[in-house]
Amino acid sequence: MQFIVKKDELCNAISHVSKGVSVKSTIPALEGICIQMAQGSITLTGYDLEIGIRTCLQAECTDEFSFVVNARLFGDMARRMTGDTILFEIDENLNAKLSSNDTTCRISAMSAEEFPALPTVETTTKTAISQELLRSMIQQSAFAASTKEDKPILTGLLFESSEGTFYVVAMDRYRLAMRQEQIPDLGTFRFVVPKKALAELIGMMRDDAEHPCEFATNGKHIVFSVNGFDLFARLLEGQFHNFRSSIPADAKTIVTMNTKDLSKCAELCSLFINDKNKAPMRCEFRDSAMSISCKTGIGEVNDKVLADIAGEGVTIGFSNKYLIEALRACETDKIRLHMSGSNKVIKITPLEGESFVYLIMPIQLKN
Repeated sequence: MQFIVKKDELCNAISHVSKGVSVKSTIPALEGICIQMAQGSITLTGYDLEIGIRTCLQAECTDEFSFVVNARLFGDMARRMTGDTILFEIDENLNAKLSSNDTTCRISAMSAEEFPALPTVETTTKTAISQELLRSMIQQSAFAASTKEDKPILTGLLFESSEGTFYVVAMDRYRLAMRQEQIPDLGTFRFVVPKKALAELIGMMRDDAEHPCEFATNGKHIVFSVNGFDLFARLLEGQFHNFRSSIPADAKTIVTMNTKDLSKCAELCSLFINDKNKAPMRCEFRDSAMSISCKTGIGEVNDKVLADIAGEGVTIGFSNKYLIEALRACETDKIRLHMSGSNKVIKITPLEGESFVYLIMPIQLKN
């Protein structure tokens, strides 16, 4: 039994499908890629029981057979083949050989019976969103997702659509990131996708793609279809916080300033802050300027930049790391900071509207 496939297409497929392969598992088959041979094609699948990635390639193939090969070894062998095409041969004893020009490698395969089936998700009704838009919305929100497993629901991103508005939201106990876009006829849904799965999805998407990213869900799992790949993920269970109730409707102080100016100040503070030397970034907004200061055991910094301040003056402290991550996601030259005192959450928005909203909890300052 054999098939012939283009080397570049196979290597690209392996690189993506391998992201769904378990690094270490008590089930050996989960550390491999399942290959299904069929008339004129082969299907490659990686699945670690949480995330599954599948793609189909055109191939010169007349046999029907399934088996599993070690993902790392298979990928390394395929990349080192010297020709434009690869001949893959396998016998009934699961002894496999890869050949290309004068290069030949042999590998032992495993039975596909040990490889678990991917979740069944009905895909007759799919939701479609531009790859460029969805990628941007995920990237501008994912940084705020929790990295702690004590509350799993917060390790994912909320996808919500209602009344023609699509939201992507991430949060932990100290910050929140929300992106919204008006997308009519998207339907109504609400579910939470693991951040890890979305990181793999972003790697598969292209900004110049002709076709949108499509997804469908059965309530427990979701499947994304993009650029010839299907990505399966288990949805996170639990109740995601009502993010709307956390976003302040008004503010006593509104500051308009250049994103780069604020980023520069935050990055200056990061020179003196580390795991051993922790301190808040102290910001004072008064007299058309923002003054910042930070002092730790290894040094201190003071800086001042222009700012358009409307309302009361305020002095507030917060994590420079959280601020830097939010500013990197803004993708706008200017931003607005909305504040209502030194102990209230700070809200970051673009100059017009609220296509993105970032909330950061303040840190209490010592006098």
